[in-house]
Order: sequence, then structure tokens, then C-alpha cells
Amino acid sequence: MTVLAALFAVAASVLLLGGALKAVRTSDTVGAFRALGISVAPVVVQVAGVAEAVLGAAALAIGGSATAGLMAISYLAFAVFVLVALVREVPISSCGCLGRIDTPPTVTHVIVNLAAALVAAVAAVVPDAAPVEVIDDQPLLGVPFVVAVVVGVAAVLALLTALPRRAVRESES
Repeated sequence: MTVLAALFAVAASVLLLGGALKAVRTSDTVGAFRALGISVAPVVVQVAGVAEAVLGAAALAIGGSATAGLMAISYLAFAVFVLVALVREVPISSCGCLGRIDTPPTVTHVIVNLAAALVAAVAAVVPDAAPVEVIDDQPLLGVPFVVAVVVGVAAVLALLTALPRRAVRESES
């Protein structure tokens, strides 16, 4: 298993999941934009969510420099959005990155987005197979690779959701 392919698969999976959730439930993302003073229609969020989901799926299935480059740009844009919310101290309960799942903007969120952007940028430059192709070369029918990706996605989701909620609860105590 290549570490880059696994990290890239995690970033692509989070993009796919986040995009799909945004496309289905637009209200938190629309609200986050409004809190920053940007008016955006729910249909725009839906289209953007579908585009993110398609990009994540393409990254998993096809890979390639162009797809990885677009992922890097997407994650950089997400990092900038969250950073702006933090710097302006905008009271947003969720940035909408994962649809209605609470993902308050935090420094951790910025770091996760920048790390995903870096992984995608490296994948755009370093020739490697698409994650789906990597599975074919793995032992045990690729099950360990898939498990590693699922654990990685769960860890990212915990960093973006559970960790900030716990910090808020502890600060209120």
C-alpha cells in the first residue's frame, strides 16, 4: 500500500462525502456564506456539492494529475473560507462543509484542509495509480487498504466534528 495513495483516497472520500451531503442539505452552507456577507442561492450550493462529489469520485476511480490538482485547489479554497470565518470571528455553528453535520470553523479545520490540499498537490506531481487501481495490487483483495481509508475518513470526520464539540463543552464547564 502506498501511503500517498491511501492519504489521497482519504482526501477524495471526504470530498465525495462532503459534496454529497452539501448537495442534499444546503442550509448550513448557505447560512455560513450569509454570515460572511455573501449571498448564495441554495441551488448554487447544490451544484457545487455535486461538483465536489463528482471530483471526489473521479479522484478515487480515475486519479490523475488534473483531478488531484483540482482537489488541491478545492481544499485550499475550503481552508481560506474557514480561515476568513475564524479571522473575522464570525459566529458560525457549522461551516456547512459536511452538509448539516456540525463542523464549526476551527484551526484544526484549516489544518485538515491544508493537509488535504498538500496531499492532493503531491499526488498531482508524483505519478501514482488511482486508489481503485492500487487496490488491485494489494494483499488480501485490498481489504487492508480499504480499511485504512475508512479509518482515515473516520479520523478526519472526528477531527472536524467531535473534537470541536468536545472543546466547546469543556470551555462551557
